Amino acid sequence: MPPPLRILLLGLGGLLLSSLHTPSSCAAANDDTLMAGQALAVGDKIISTNRKFALGFFQPEPTGIISKSSANATTFSSPGWYLGIWFNKIPVFTTVWVANREKPIADPELKLTQLKISRDGNLVIILNNTSIESIIWSTHIIVNRTTQTSTNTTSAVLMNNGNLALLAESPSSNVLLWQSFDYPADVALPGAKLGWNKITGLNHQYISKKSLIDPGLGSYSVELDTDGVLRLRRRYPPSVVYWTWSAGKLLVRVLKSLLDMDPRTKGLFNPSYVDSNEEEYFTYTLLDESSSTFLSIDISGQIKLNVWSQARQSWETIYAEPDVPCLVYATCGPFTVCNDNSSPFCDCMESFSRKSPWDWELGDRTGGCVRNTPLDCTASKKNTSSTDMFHPIARVTLPPDPQTIEGATTQNKCAAACLNDCSCTAYSYNNNNICSVWHGELLDVNLNDGTDITSEDVLYLRLAAKDLQSLREDNKRKPNVGVIVAATSIISFGLLMLMLLMVWRNKFKWCGVPLHGSHGSGGGIIAFRYTDLGHATKNFSEILGAGGFGSVFKGVLSDSTAIAVKSLDGARQGEKQFRAEVSSIGLIQHINLVKLIGFCCEGDKRLLVYEHMLNGSLDAHLFQSSSTVLTWITRYRIAIGVAKGLSYLHQSCRECIIHCDIKPENILLDASFVPKIADFGMAEVVGRDFSRVLTSFRGTIGYLAPEWLSGVAITPKVDVYSFGMVLLEIISGRRNSHEMYTSSSYHVAYFPVRAINKLHERDVLSLVDPQLHGDFIMEEAERVCKVACWCIQDNECDRPTMGEVVQVLEGLQELDMPPMPRLLAAITECSDVA
Repeated sequence: MPPPLRILLLGLGGLLLSSLHTPSSCAAANDDTLMAGQALAVGDKIISTNRKFALGFFQPEPTGIISKSSANATTFSSPGWYLGIWFNKIPVFTTVWVANREKPIADPELKLTQLKISRDGNLVIILNNTSIESIIWSTHIIVNRTTQTSTNTTSAVLMNNGNLALLAESPSSNVLLWQSFDYPADVALPGAKLGWNKITGLNHQYISKKSLIDPGLGSYSVELDTDGVLRLRRRYPPSVVYWTWSAGKLLVRVLKSLLDMDPRTKGLFNPSYVDSNEEEYFTYTLLDESSSTFLSIDISGQIKLNVWSQARQSWETIYAEPDVPCLVYATCGPFTVCNDNSSPFCDCMESFSRKSPWDWELGDRTGGCVRNTPLDCTASKKNTSSTDMFHPIARVTLPPDPQTIEGATTQNKCAAACLNDCSCTAYSYNNNNICSVWHGELLDVNLNDGTDITSEDVLYLRLAAKDLQSLREDNKRKPNVGVIVAATSIISFGLLMLMLLMVWRNKFKWCGVPLHGSHGSGGGIIAFRYTDLGHATKNFSEILGAGGFGSVFKGVLSDSTAIAVKSLDGARQGEKQFRAEVSSIGLIQHINLVKLIGFCCEGDKRLLVYEHMLNGSLDAHLFQSSSTVLTWITRYRIAIGVAKGLSYLHQSCRECIIHCDIKPENILLDASFVPKIADFGMAEVVGRDFSRVLTSFRGTIGYLAPEWLSGVAITPKVDVYSFGMVLLEIISGRRNSHEMYTSSSYHVAYFPVRAINKLHERDVLSLVDPQLHGDFIMEEAERVCKVACWCIQDNECDRPTMGEVVQVLEGLQELDMPPMPRLLAAITECSDVA
């Protein structure tokens, strides 16, 4: 499910808003109200009293999308004219609502088009063609005559929040007959609702537009379903839900916390969630009326929160879900490869071309790509041998919904099975001897950057022999003179670097560790010289902490990057931890894992260089009286972050990594209190072909799972147990084993046992850190307590996976009441007897 919520600065670029054209307005139309008997023509507009929004007719234009000198510029003409609302003061023309999305007005009819209030009280766009008035768009309301209103007193008012309201005067007050907020387009302004009316069944859903010049109904929608879950959906058959949030107070609190962390949005938004007998909806208000903002579902299927930057004179996207476009279902269309790190992020597979280049230029890539050459295998030739061949596409995520071929036990058999089926378009054969084939269009093939995929998959794409031959000839084509010169220079440079590398290896004895990790920032981890680290740390003068394997020093690199340098003591243990850390954390990256920048290996010196965490380790904030008390929101965010980090280690790395020493001391906090798991010196790497591993005893007393004590092979569930113990300490703000002296005896009050007992008694309040003074959310506290108590069950099979833990903490899954672990109960009984 959904991944975590994050704050991201994403370039809005040309894919969200088009440059649009509106004719100049008539001076007489600058009122905020259209009365019965009046008409709004093309060229007129009404403006809200705060001058922030305007209503009128407009036509999208492709300015800035293509070169005006292009021979195909006429292809980008807009479907026609529309009635809409836009930001009146912002120089980048930005619409927030469109009335006739699916019925554009053609140019020849433009002069005959008006907006007015009809005789039956509806707001309509009419076309005065000769003596007949044809209605292009209408509010379609039925005026209730019992309210003693008259169509002569009906008016359309553009409110200060951008809402167009149709009102009728009555003896007591104005009656709201219709409002644009009830029929949104692709934009949610502050005060608008995302949800549904339980009485009328009216659903406020938002649908993306087709392209930058066509505001018609596009491919994606967002809505709050009747089960209280927010869903992002691909609309066209087959309808696919690709992102969900469990709505409610948790989502609101997480959003508010994230927005308040960004200086651009701190104190600007107030999100809220309402669930009453009449309505259930999500909304947000703007606390600074001078600001301009909107929430939209864009053409590519992402939800984006946009704020106008006066300094940059542009819209800035400060929040997006999914956070990268390639997570949107079929955003690039069939036979494409999506790459979040490139612009544009969609590209055709080799030997394919864009189905509609014009749509791609206008932001709509869902049409995807088509073959340059038809396949030889067709329905009419299915009984004859095919000349089609396969082209490998490496390091990609495989398309969804494969079909497994059971009898194909070799790659050749797998390829033959696909080749003998004319509808088969690709196959993949992995290290587990599993043959997967795909039929028809290939969707959601994403470039794998190696950070969050369990294996480097290869997709074998079926191509016509002619296209595959062309690809091979392109690869073999002789380079020109310029290429030869460039190649010679590169080879010479490579030989020089190889010589330097050999000198470097001999000088530093190399320690058996590769110079570059696979996926370090900027291409790999860095091998530092000891003298450079000595200079960076001021000769190791400022100590940040010390542990069983050595000390940690603060330092600053020449590019002003703050670092923490761990100096490993002891020839045998230091070497072992050095290798463990570099071979595990050095090859992966995740927002909730500490980043290894580099290392030093000279003689008997073993040093590891990490990013510096400004707020230190979690234990200092939980257990030291001199530290600032962590708020409940921060604690809850830390719990979710650590869970996501462990889930990534267990389930999303190429090989499963068991940390083996999860405790507050190994959870570091950055400047924003984002948690990062650290200290991988005890980590165990397990191949995906194995479910458990037999290894030597390791870890910290108080966080050890029972299987460590029994000497059996371990699984990632040992980390789950340790995480449960950490959760209980986050709740209580104290160590789980709390020693107390009385006048006659020594007693150990074991907090995990007390936590389960109090959870069964529905008395979670007594478990929460008293330093919070009751400022916490009871629902979240109970959820954390349940998760913790399930994590510390004796039998590893009873414990959830870390992926399930993330789901529960994010409110997407529920847990039953956990039982009392027998081992903990026995410890308590022994304690009491003593």
